[in-house]
Amino acid sequence: MTAQPEVKGFFDEETFTISYVVADPATKACAIIDSVLDFDQASGRTGTGSADKLISYVRDRGFECEWIIDTHVHADHLTAAPYIKRALGGRTAIGDQVPVVQATFSKVFNEGAAFRTDGAQFDHLFHDGETYAIGDVQARAIHTPGHTPACMCHLIGDAAFVGDTIFMPDFGTARCDFPGGDAGRLFDSIHKLFELPDETRVFLCHDYKAPGRDEYVWETTIRAEKAENIHIKTGTSRDAFTAMRRARDATLAMPKLILPSVQVNMRAGEMPPPEGNGLSYLKLPIDAL
Repeated sequence: MTAQPEVKGFFDEETFTISYVVADPATKACAIIDSVLDFDQASGRTGTGSADKLISYVRDRGFECEWIIDTHVHADHLTAAPYIKRALGGRTAIGDQVPVVQATFSKVFNEGAAFRTDGAQFDHLFHDGETYAIGDVQARAIHTPGHTPACMCHLIGDAAFVGDTIFMPDFGTARCDFPGGDAGRLFDSIHKLFELPDETRVFLCHDYKAPGRDEYVWETTIRAEKAENIHIKTGTSRDAFTAMRRARDATLAMPKLILPSVQVNMRAGEMPPPEGNGLSYLKLPIDAL
């Protein structure tokens, strides 16, 4: 029988983000997916409370961290990947289309020639279809652009970690209006996920508690998404989906942490280089987005 992972989700209510520890119970190897670095925008202060919960859980269970994965360059929270790597080891990783995002946003933030746009800030760049393992659990990276050009879902055993590609069936799908986003590509990406077995467990990066639901939920199945997703299900046409997505996106405000998040996350979680006084600074471009 194929080894299946043990999955533990950690919900951060400040950013509505779920981070995961995904482990092979037999070998104790694990991966951490979509970690959160606490950030108070008003003061510019960072904190590690959310990440420390992951670190404590890994240590308490006797797990060995092999991977620290971000499903994409998040626009709603800062990644804690470097902090977790210093505490637990492991390799930081993201999809191999991250240079597209870096090239776009290096211009927005006027980073200059010193900022590399080849993904070199990460230890590993996953290619579409690349296979790897967490202990004895087999895994595969699946490129799912649309929300961003570099979104990568990870099928680990029977569990799919889908980032922002799709949400709970009662909440729908991700926005596509960030630079490089595309509703048609998101439609195609979701249909790639719909080709997975119906019983595949689906773990989401966010939940916002759909109207009428009392609790946050972040696990569903491919079967449920295909049958019940309010934006896209079996039989939804590409034209209908893209029209809905574009109309909906036009009503949405930018995420409150998009500017600090992207500046940090495109650097694999590191802050911009300190200036002469030893402090790092985040830029606030005016009328750029």
